[in-house]
Amino acid sequence: KHKVYPYFLRNLLIDKPNQVWCTDITYIRLKGGFVYLVAVMDWHSRKVLSWEISNTMDNHFCVSALERAIRLYGKPDIFNTDQGSQFTSEAFTDVLKDNGIKISMDGKGRWMDNVFIERLWRSVKYEDVYLNEYASVDTLRRGLNKYFQYYNNERTHQALDDMTPAEIYNADMKKAA
Repeated sequence: KHKVYPYFLRNLLIDKPNQVWCTDITYIRLKGGFVYLVAVMDWHSRKVLSWEISNTMDNHFCVSALERAIRLYGKPDIFNTDQGSQFTSEAFTDVLKDNGIKISMDGKGRWMDNVFIERLWRSVKYEDVYLNEYASVDTLRRGLNKYFQYYNNERTHQALDDMTPAEIYNADMKKAA
């Protein structure tokens, strides 16, 4: 029912922050159920710009994370997602269109098209969620807040020449100014 947009990242040199952002949803099991986690990430620096959790798969928490990222960091040239209904919804795509952001979508079943956010989910789960076995949404929210602070500001990445996402994002934003 929803419009599907082409994938614009193939063979694109992504060499500056706010050139491309991406997003995805994963689920996190809690004692007694599970919740959904969405994150907005800068593709170049791997910095997590915004995130939300929800106990439903509606698009509201995705739109909220997107709007917060734009409010805090400006806007990207291109925004890449998968073809999930949350990201193809008018509520989500209208925010992108209203901000003049080019919409890019992965090919059906092409997880590699959004590989950096898929790697983020692995890191979040193995370095935090599975170790802490959160019992409630409140403890999960506090734990994720600490983890994303660590991920952005302390955790170095081999692919980023052993720098943190925040170091790359901030340094390259200064260069662009």
